[in-house]
Amino acid sequence: MASKVVPARGMRDVLPVEKARREHALHVIREVYRSFGFDEVETPALEELSRLESGQGGENEKMLFKVMRRGLAADEPLLPADAADLGLRFDLTVPLTRYVASNAAALRMPFKAVQIGPVWRAERPQKGRYRQFVQCDIDIVGEPGSLAEIELVTATHTALTRLGLTGTVLRINDRGVLTGLLTGCGFAEADHGSVLITVDKNDKIGLDGVLGELRAKGFAEDAVAALEKALTDLLPLRDVARLGDGALPGTVPAESVGRLQEIAAALAVSAPDLDVQFDVTLVRGMGYYTGPIFEMGFASGGSSIAGGGRYDNMVGRFSGRDLPAAGFSIGFERIVDEIALPTDAAGAIALVHPAGADAGALLRKQQELRATGARVALVKQAKRMQPLFDALVAEGYTQVVRARVDDQGVLGFTDPAPLTAS
Repeated sequence: MASKVVPARGMRDVLPVEKARREHALHVIREVYRSFGFDEVETPALEELSRLESGQGGENEKMLFKVMRRGLAADEPLLPADAADLGLRFDLTVPLTRYVASNAAALRMPFKAVQIGPVWRAERPQKGRYRQFVQCDIDIVGEPGSLAEIELVTATHTALTRLGLTGTVLRINDRGVLTGLLTGCGFAEADHGSVLITVDKNDKIGLDGVLGELRAKGFAEDAVAALEKALTDLLPLRDVARLGDGALPGTVPAESVGRLQEIAAALAVSAPDLDVQFDVTLVRGMGYYTGPIFEMGFASGGSSIAGGGRYDNMVGRFSGRDLPAAGFSIGFERIVDEIALPTDAAGAIALVHPAGADAGALLRKQQELRATGARVALVKQAKRMQPLFDALVAEGYTQVVRARVDDQGVLGFTDPAPLTAS
């Protein structure tokens, strides 16, 4: 028996209906971001391995697809440690910061970029999670103030709303709040990264799970106990305005608190229907974040559908000149199945014809119908028409024109009629 022909593990084919929905979503996202003054850029799928393994990509650096150097035989029993020199990008932020460092002289600052494209992570495939997926990023480079975060969130919220995704919640935090909190609890600065990796799991394993994992890692009990009390007190706190009422320990920089309050106050004006909430356990796994961080999701729960934050030190790692930067990324694969495919404004017509019908007459009729602006497909009639109509409706066709040969062998056409599924 022949083996089943399927895509490579963790990859997938996209059927026409899915592709149409994806292109619609991308069109809306691009149009909204363009209306906010963002310019689209493009970066290569491959980057130097040293850039992708800079220590800033968190757990994603462990899921790199590496590309062997030319001239190495894949069947060599022992490959040298430097066998790979390139890797497929695991996100769009690292390539963008390299792009800015490479092209800084040609870019007007602040630089507002849109970047949309596939990324690759060698993680375990599961439902809704693939090894190749699309990200939609917007970034502002060269703006040190909170205006960058406010515009990123407002533009993303506008794009999602335009796609019909309403009832979203924005969870926000700041890396300064997190590190200040850990310092106040007695964790050494060198341990902050490991502690935050565990705290970031709170939405999956709960507070008890977080504390258990920290104890299993061997952290001092007094520090873990102090963090338990702090998180127990702060987890119910959602109102950003209350952060300045002594709710946070004195080790948390006032600048971090003020920045969060400035962002929340501005979003109340620019995106009044967006529910903004403080979340003390929001970490975001990337090591490159330096300030405010945020995730957007639905009030009903589930995975986040967009996320980002400030990463002021990334460009300088490549160019030697620090530039402030912030970005927001839409989880495209998570939203595309939530949106409806709109009908073609001018209509979509299935021109159904019998086998052997006069090709010239069919194409002439198709041209006549296309002249109205409609999308017109030539469809050969089937023995059982209703399953065919069901499939056409699923593809977005709304009308049908039937071609029939009369007794004299002349091809005629019916008027357009509504196409309905069973």
